[in-house]
Amino acid sequence: MTADLARRRTAVFVLFFAPGLTISSWVTRTPDVRDLLGASTAQMGLILFGLSVGSMIGILFSGALVARWGARLVVLAGTSAIAAGAVVVGAGAGTGSGPAVAVGLGLFGLGMGGGEVALNVEGAEVERLLGRSTLPAMHGFFSLGTVLGAVAGMCLTAVGFPVAVHLTVVAAVVLAALASVIRSVPVDVGRRSAAESREPGPARTAVWKDPALLLIGCVILALAMAEGTANDWLPLVMVDGHGFDAALGSAVYAVFAAAMALGRFVGGRFVDRFGRAAALCGSALVGAAGLALVIFVDNQAVAAGAAVLWGLGASLGFPVALSAAGDSGADSAARVSLAATVGYVAFLVGPPSLGYLGEHFGLRHALILVLVLVVAAVFATPAARSPREVRDAEPVRG
Repeated sequence: MTADLARRRTAVFVLFFAPGLTISSWVTRTPDVRDLLGASTAQMGLILFGLSVGSMIGILFSGALVARWGARLVVLAGTSAIAAGAVVVGAGAGTGSGPAVAVGLGLFGLGMGGGEVALNVEGAEVERLLGRSTLPAMHGFFSLGTVLGAVAGMCLTAVGFPVAVHLTVVAAVVLAALASVIRSVPVDVGRRSAAESREPGPARTAVWKDPALLLIGCVILALAMAEGTANDWLPLVMVDGHGFDAALGSAVYAVFAAAMALGRFVGGRFVDRFGRAAALCGSALVGAAGLALVIFVDNQAVAAGAAVLWGLGASLGFPVALSAAGDSGADSAARVSLAATVGYVAFLVGPPSLGYLGEHFGLRHALILVLVLVVAAVFATPAARSPREVRDAEPVRG
């Protein structure tokens, strides 16, 4: 590994860590934010819809922006928007303004949606240069950020620390981290030449028609829904559905985040040994087991333990499937962008759908929708096989 490649890898680790720290800081304060706003479950779903809308706008435009300007500029703009969104959310909560919180979440989502796609394009390129499964560990730093943010958020929730001050400090940390590493990301990753932009070519057109790639996107959709549901609703599920107090609900989310981090840091070894399809299939099954226990077993200890299975099961879906998308054919950047776009639909439909269902049937029973999607994803995982796995599976012809 060259020094430049090592710096690029470190930069990607830091840039994944920053949004993880921010989102968990927000998530652990959702019970406090809800109380400050005096919002019902359905109203919280509408407020969270701001996060979904911002994410989808970022996702839909990120591919074109990366192709035009390169991944570095999009990551820079996206991470800055995440920090700005955290400040606005904190200010909205402090003033009791639901619309302000929704706008802040929209900024946060815009940065997450656009910046994360660009960052995954850069991460996939670094993985290709390293020649081994590295995206899970990169996403592991996102989860590590969520763990540290969740632990801090849990402690600050317990002592009644002001939400606005908390999120402003987090934003400052994110901006400092961004400034320290952004120059290590090359300016031209993912950017198309002028000639390529004028002549799309058959390879780019075929990306949108590739059935295997769309199936990979469906796997991302389901497992991103499982991950995103925990990010949006897990503390409230534990508080409203299992009777935890706000601090313990945040603690369960910290356990979930720790399981996500563990799964991602060790998952690359399983991918290298057993293949992408097997790793994704096992991940989906474990996640489904965790969700089922949270939904159907009315016991606090079981629910807390099930969060570990839920986290482990959701851990490999996004990074491994994105790696499979980038390796599924020509024009890797476009394929990663498409797969991420399909997957991020979960962040658009998830919060309001679960808020609506939770208002009518309870948050625990609303999770059945997520469980069904995760079980269905098991049957789509063979599409994630690498070219080598496909060759090995073909019968030998004599």
